[in-house]
Amino acid sequence: MDLEDIWPLFGLTITTPRLTLSPVRDADLPGLVRAALDGVHDPEQMPFGFPWTDAPASDLPGNLAIYQWGLRGRVSPSSWNIAFAAHYEGRVIGTQDLSAYDFANRQTVNSGSWITRSVQGRGLGTEMRAGLLAFAFDVLGAEWAESSATSTNAASLAVSRKLGYELNGVTRQSPRPGQPVDEQRVRLPRADFLRPNWSPQIVCSDAVLRQLGAAHGLIAASTDTIAA
Repeated sequence: MDLEDIWPLFGLTITTPRLTLSPVRDADLPGLVRAALDGVHDPEQMPFGFPWTDAPASDLPGNLAIYQWGLRGRVSPSSWNIAFAAHYEGRVIGTQDLSAYDFANRQTVNSGSWITRSVQGRGLGTEMRAGLLAFAFDVLGAEWAESSATSTNAASLAVSRKLGYELNGVTRQSPRPGQPVDEQRVRLPRADFLRPNWSPQIVCSDAVLRQLGAAHGLIAASTDTIAA
């Protein structure tokens, strides 16, 4: 018996032209910690709704590990959040998250991501999300994808525009005390996804679909998907 037999998500991979995305394993944690400690954003601004990067450098490694371990224990067909480690040129550069609740009925996913500053500005954020959207729409059978970003997070909002998201309202966040910011919500229907000129290779099993409450997913509909 392999680990993938015990936890099917560990057998899921999404390969784009420059990246490999796979659910975070313990072996990814050291690289993920290095990517976070190397810096994710301008310290003067907080682009996240929860200010996890404000933690002292001595606390951040343990905090990150605890968070990743906790995600696994909360996966069920009714509610899940998968953190994909983004592998680029032999190292982990960040994560691309995909989450949903009551997916079987809502057919809606949400996403979030971060990558280390040293590789920002190369289009990797767009590539990460495009690969994730292809998985959500073409394999899971999602009808809608949602996301959000603070008004100061121009890079994330630019990725959303490139991929076809439409504006979906504004709310207010205060990730740092006394520093409230607007958070722009965005929404993308499957038919409006502005696909890149490449298709990802996706390795996914029926067991993964069952684990995510997507038993009627579209694995057979995607010629670039390998049903493991």
